Amino acid sequence: MVVDWAELYRTAFPELVRFLHRKVWDIERAKDLAQETFVRALREEPAKPRAWLFTVAANLARDEARTAIRRKRHLALLKSEAEGSRPSEDPSTELESAERGAGVRRALETLGERDKEALLLWDAELSYGEIAEALEIAVGSVGTTLARARERLVKAYRQQEQEDVAHR
Repeated sequence: MVVDWAELYRTAFPELVRFLHRKVWDIERAKDLAQETFVRALREEPAKPRAWLFTVAANLARDEARTAIRRKRHLALLKSEAEGSRPSEDPSTELESAERGAGVRRALETLGERDKEALLLWDAELSYGEIAEALEIAVGSVGTTLARARERLVKAYRQQEQEDVAHR
C-alpha cells in the first residue's frame, strides 16, 4: 500500500497536535512532537500510518512527561491559554468556561494512563479501529473502554467540584 504522506500530513497533523497538546499542555511542544512523529513515520513507513502516528506520539509525550519539570509544564499551560484567549462579551461566562476547562484538565490527570489515552485518541477523532490499534485492544472493546473512561472522568470531575465547594 502506497501512503500519500502529503495528504496524511495535511489531515492528521492538526489532530495530532491537538492530541499532543492535551498531553503536554504546551502548544509549541505539541507541534514539535508532532513533527518528530512524522519524521519517524517517514523512516519506518508503517503499514497503518495513522494509528501508528498516534501511538508514537503518545510514547513521545510520555517520554516528555518523564523529563519535564512539573512547574515548567504549568507555566507553559498558562502561557498557551493566555495566547489563545479571546476577549469575551461576558467576562463571567469566560471565567466560568476557563474554570470548567481547568477542572476537566485536573480530572483528566487523575485518570489512569489507559483511560486518558482512550479519551484523548477519541477526542482527536480517530476511528475505533485506530484507537484499538493504538491501545492494543480489540475493536469491539473500544466502545466499552471509552464509556468506562468517560464515567471515571465524570466521577473525577464531580469529586473535584465537591472538593472545590468544600474548600471555599
